[in-house]
Amino acid sequence: MQDTFFVQQDPAMLLRTHTSSVQVRLMEKSPMPVRAIMPGRVYRNEAISARAHCLFHQIEGIYIDKGVSFADLKQTLYYFVKELFGSDIKIRFRASYFPFTEPSAEMDITCLICKGEGCNICKQTGWVEILGSGMVHPEVIKNCGHDPEVYTGFAFGMGIERISML
Repeated sequence: MQDTFFVQQDPAMLLRTHTSSVQVRLMEKSPMPVRAIMPGRVYRNEAISARAHCLFHQIEGIYIDKGVSFADLKQTLYYFVKELFGSDIKIRFRASYFPFTEPSAEMDITCLICKGEGCNICKQTGWVEILGSGMVHPEVIKNCGHDPEVYTGFAFGMGIERISML
């Protein structure tokens, strides 16, 4: 989904665009349940702007167990955002697409720079996307050696610099 960089001395070596690969390795090697937070450096060949840079840090989380639902995902992320930005922050979930989650959603908060009035950080919308999330696709759980009829889970990821900026 993103353009990335490669190492000139070895063009077959790509620099990662997400830390999601850590989640897969964790699921392959760990017994259930799985609960983890994984930070890491990522690289994306994107236009540099007030909102984004091509080199940044990402943090991802995953929770897989029996009976995990989308409601668990939403409440976990609501709690996190309210604790980080304050109880009066406005939050919205929007349907999205990520290849390894279904359903998928992005989470936006009211722009803290302009207080929702519109600026270059929020592209004049009053909202800033802070993370992507979704229910781990059953095929991913199955391909990692676990039974998707027994285990469900969610994952999320966010750019640390964007959170820090806000």
